[in-house]
Amino acid sequence: MNFQKILVPIAGAAAVVMAYRLYGWAGVAVVATVVVMWVLLHFTRMMQVLKRAANRPIGYVDSAVMLNAKLRVGHTLLHVVAMTKSLGEQQSEKDTQPEVFRWTDGGLSHVTCTFAGGKLASHVLFRPEVPDPAPAADGPSGAP
Repeated sequence: MNFQKILVPIAGAAAVVMAYRLYGWAGVAVVATVVVMWVLLHFTRMMQVLKRAANRPIGYVDSAVMLNAKLRVGHTLLHVVAMTKSLGEQQSEKDTQPEVFRWTDGGLSHVTCTFAGGKLASHVLFRPEVPDPAPAADGPSGAP
């Protein structure tokens, strides 16, 4: 269970109650201002991330290998979108859990990420096999 969804509103309400008991309505005004500022900061960050992602192709990342190295279990989908600067290509059915997204680079390597409850549960890197270079022909090397 995600306790942040419960604890953050309870902490906000407790802060308002404590502010009222200690400083009256002036304290409530200060706490309400701080809470509104915190919400606006998060909203502004989310809008900036989505604005950057809107200018890139869906499911594209510069380097899938570097993305795979940076990913950690527990990152939010917004954090991953901020790292890739691109919305992921959805691989799962819409509005089902877990959500699966894929980011592909120019070399056709891709990272498939599974999100459960909006947090990264697992990620897998796929790199296509590169054919072996042709062996050098044993011919004259130009040496006498």
